[in-house]
Amino acid sequence: MREGMSRAGPLLLTLGVLALMVALGGCPPTEEEVTVPPEEIVQPGEVEPGAEGAIKIGGIFDVSGPASSLGEPERNTAQMLQEQINAEGGIDGREIEIIIRDTEGDESVALNAVKELIDKEEVVAIVGPSRSGTTMGLIKTVENAGVPLVSCAAARAITDPVKEWVFNTPQSDEDAVTVIYDYLGEQGITKIATITASTGFGEEGLKQIEKLAPDAGLEIVAKEQFADKDTDMTAQLTKIKGTEAEALICWGIGPAPSLIAKQAAQLQMEMPLIMSHGVANRRFIEDAGDAAEGIIHPCGKLLVADKLPDDDPQKELLLEYAKQYEEKFGKSADTFGGHAWDAVMLVVNAIKEKGADRASIREGIESTEGFVGISGVFNYGPDHHYGLSPDAFVMVKIQDGDWALIE
Repeated sequence: MREGMSRAGPLLLTLGVLALMVALGGCPPTEEEVTVPPEEIVQPGEVEPGAEGAIKIGGIFDVSGPASSLGEPERNTAQMLQEQINAEGGIDGREIEIIIRDTEGDESVALNAVKELIDKEEVVAIVGPSRSGTTMGLIKTVENAGVPLVSCAAARAITDPVKEWVFNTPQSDEDAVTVIYDYLGEQGITKIATITASTGFGEEGLKQIEKLAPDAGLEIVAKEQFADKDTDMTAQLTKIKGTEAEALICWGIGPAPSLIAKQAAQLQMEMPLIMSHGVANRRFIEDAGDAAEGIIHPCGKLLVADKLPDDDPQKELLLEYAKQYEEKFGKSADTFGGHAWDAVMLVVNAIKEKGADRASIREGIESTEGFVGISGVFNYGPDHHYGLSPDAFVMVKIQDGDWALIE
């Protein structure tokens, strides 16, 4: 009896399932009748992630803190690119996901964020951070982990000497000093003073200022420093005013350079004030107000894109990026968002060319040649992980609240 019941069990179970299916809506569907739920249908322009899922890229920017004028447009640009790339089908049918973390202007926060992105999120590459000192503090971690890092910071020391897994996109401080010195030579200036930030960016900038001065025929007659959060630099400026300096070079980012511009104007310092490329955004002009008038600095071509000749290889891209950014965020695009555009697109192009694993991405970036970006035309190689040249810079003068190209 037990054997008969045992044999009948599977039959009864099968009949029960069929009865339930009939009760719920009729006969079991044939292969041709199987339908996909509406929410799972891939619409035109959407991406079907595929079995491997989205390609994860880390983004670490100074969205808050002293360098937020850099980190905010970088974050915005990364998010905009993610939307655009995924709307166009992703990379070989796979979405990209840019996982963004705010460094808060704190190097320890940045380090913890990078470790989380590498170990927990398993990102294939990282773009950012915004600042040079923060980048230098991450190099050992990404090198040990074998994760490509494309920094949005400019210090020459980031890629000199070459680190296997580290690249950067901004025009370097060395190239910035070179074009500044070319300008000073044309003006017949031979004696300069410096006031530089006590940060990685400021310290590396000062190194280049000192290194390149002798060959440029320049004498540095005074050197002063300031901290990112300082609000009164009149003591340093007063010392400089009492020297033989014919021009003052300020090297910093964030609010401090705009305060220096205001305080130099209050002290009626007659020497020209030359800023670094670290102030190449609209916020500097807004913060400095009338004191910004007449200030000279190097910058990428984005700020004067409409003034470039039509045959410039970057012009079309620069105008398109500026238009897209303003339409999406209601504010002008700037150089720093451009650094993030370059970093993200270098990673994306490397994935398209070589594959989505970390080693292939590193190889793809390193073999990049003639890539037209926002910051310039990039050429990398095994012995140079900084892809630009002084030609990526132009010199500008702030006039009537805008940038005028210095020919």
